[in-house]
Amino acid sequence: MKTYKDLDVYNEAFRLAADVHKMSMDLPKTEMYELGSQIRRSAQSVRANIVEGYGRRKYKADFLRFLITANASLLETESHLEMLNDLYDKDEIRRLIINSSDLGKKMHRFIEFVQKNWKTRS
Repeated sequence: MKTYKDLDVYNEAFRLAADVHKMSMDLPKTEMYELGSQIRRSAQSVRANIVEGYGRRKYKADFLRFLITANASLLETESHLEMLNDLYDKDEIRRLIINSSDLGKKMHRFIEFVQKNWKTRS
């Protein structure tokens, strides 16, 4: 890995954040500034924490802490998506729920990989 952009979890988190942003801009005006704003921030947090953790990858514990934070933000994003789906019942929101769930599985596997196999250099 030369850069965080080589991480599948980063690329999927980036795509999810972009897709969530686009979807949230089509919400009713009142929702755009309430739940829409919250879901945009949580989705961006997933991507940002993966990047920040990668920047600290030399220190395994730091890397793991940021990956776990990214995963927590992903769960928050998924919860917001479930609320939006309940309120608006759109195919696009259901697709984003599936994408976030798939990313969650990959994040879990990546966190396990880092816990078991990540080597730090002195």
